[in-house]
Order: sequence, then C-alpha cells, then structure tokens
Amino acid sequence: MQATSTTPDLWQQIFGDNWQPPATMVLITAGVALLVVLLRPVWRPARNVITIVHEAGHGLVAVLVGRRLSGIRLHSDTSGVTVSRGKPEGPGMVLTSFAGYVAPSLLGLGFAALLAAERTNAVIVICAILLFGVLVMVRNLYGVLSVVVTGLLLFAVSWFAPDGVQAAFAYLIAWFLLFGGVRPVFELQRKRRRGRAGDSDADQLARLTGAPGFFWVASFLIIDLGSLLVAAAWLLLP
Repeated sequence: MQATSTTPDLWQQIFGDNWQPPATMVLITAGVALLVVLLRPVWRPARNVITIVHEAGHGLVAVLVGRRLSGIRLHSDTSGVTVSRGKPEGPGMVLTSFAGYVAPSLLGLGFAALLAAERTNAVIVICAILLFGVLVMVRNLYGVLSVVVTGLLLFAVSWFAPDGVQAAFAYLIAWFLLFGGVRPVFELQRKRRRGRAGDSDADQLARLTGAPGFFWVASFLIIDLGSLLVAAAWLLLP
C-alpha cells in the first residue's frame, strides 16, 4: 500500500487556497475602499497605512540600489521621511526618490495578481513581512505606534477571523492600496501649487534630473492610474 502524507506542503499552506470569492464581495470591498479614500474623516487615519507603504517603497529601493538605509520616521500629519546614505545624485537616488508615490499602487497591483490567482493568504503574509521590516527601521515613537496598531489589526483578522472574512480583508487591502495610491498624488500637486511642497519627492526629482516637477507628478499619476485599471480588470473581469 502506498503511503500518503497528511501534512500539506508549507508553501501551499501559506500561499495557496481554493476559496473563490463571490463577485458581490469583490465589488463591496472595492466600494468600501473607495469610500475610505474619498471621505475625509476616514481617509485621514487610514492614510497612515499609505504613508507606511510609501516610505517602505523608498527604503526598499534604496537598499536595492546599494544605498544604506538609516531609518524611517512617520509623523502624525501622515507625512513621513526615509533617510538613506550614499551618492546624493545619480540613478540610484532618482529611483529611490521616485519609489514612494508609486509604491502603494504597485503593491496593490501585486496583491491583485495574487488574488486573481486565488492566493489570498499570500496578501496577509506579505503585509506582515512589510510591517515588520518597517518597524525595524522606524526611528520615532509615533511611527512605532502607527506600525504596531496596523500590525495588530492585521494579526486580529488573520488569527481570529474565518477564511471568508480574511479573504474579504485581503481584497479590501488591495483595493485600498490601489485607490489610496492615487489620492496623495493629487494632494501633492495641490500643495505644490500653493508653494507648500518645495522639498517633495517630485521637486527633489526635478533638482536631480532637470525635468520639471510636474513631469514627475504626472509620471506618478500615470503609473498609479495604470495600476488601478489593470488590477480592476484582473479582479472584476471573468
């Protein structure tokens, strides 16, 4: 008699499941995420999550291009700063500066790909890894509090909620990153018009490359909207 293993493959435990969400749940989570982004009283605290991903994007790219990551600071006004050391100019610095405003949308696009492939658990796992990485590099109290609160919410859902709720939460995360990645670009341009964002990522890129700041704002927006459209096609079309 052939022996069979009763222990599922670890990779399958983490990254695979056969649960297929109903279309109504996908639409509902999209609607909830859009409301969170559009309604100012809800958007203000939720924007801290976008800031975490924004700064994580700066930090990850800084490491990938060979810069030395010194630390991340998250502030109560939902702004943030990532400090890295290395050459003050050149392609590495350009890529590091560019990464922040596209990071939430690109992460949301990646999550949409996982969800379209029925890998809902992978979204939760990647979120946990990202939060842990940011927590290690945070250098101020509010930043630690912001990451810990977000992590506790993630833990509560992943540990106590049934599979269906976890899947809905994963879709909500993806939609929120996709919608939430777009709004800060408009906020950035509004601040630039008022002369209140002279040291923004777009203006830093303008000084590094000579291309005007508006060019970089438009680039952020094109990538973010493109990510949203592609992800929506993956999640909503059969």
